[in-house]
Amino acid sequence: MGRLRRSRAHHARRDVHRASRTRARVKDLDQIQLIDLDPKNRAALEAQPLDYEKPGLAQHYCVECAKYYETDHALNSHWRSKVHKRRLKDLKQPAYTIEEAERAAGLGREGKRPTTTTVVAAAVSEMEVIADT
Repeated sequence: MGRLRRSRAHHARRDVHRASRTRARVKDLDQIQLIDLDPKNRAALEAQPLDYEKPGLAQHYCVECAKYYETDHALNSHWRSKVHKRRLKDLKQPAYTIEEAERAAGLGREGKRPTTTTVVAAAVSEMEVIADT
């Protein structure tokens, strides 16, 4: 008796990983918030010249999702979809800043002791308030 079926030990992990490496990247939320949603840039993106290399000749573009669509009907149905509405909800939250990322990594000033110059400056300002009264 031989083997009845082929062993599937790797579960196609290699192929999934390879596909994720070569998949086209889309713009991140902070790039869209800071660059594309600026009124000047938004107007330029919505009124692009004809481009034969892009889907729909670059005439049907969703700025919030950074995607091109083939027809106006496809773009309108995308605007009504859950995917677009979720992206709008995500874009309403403020973008992460470098300072916020540093605080999350523990590099910020929040939990550290104040330096001597800030302590002296605070004491001087308190003395000025007392002297003014």
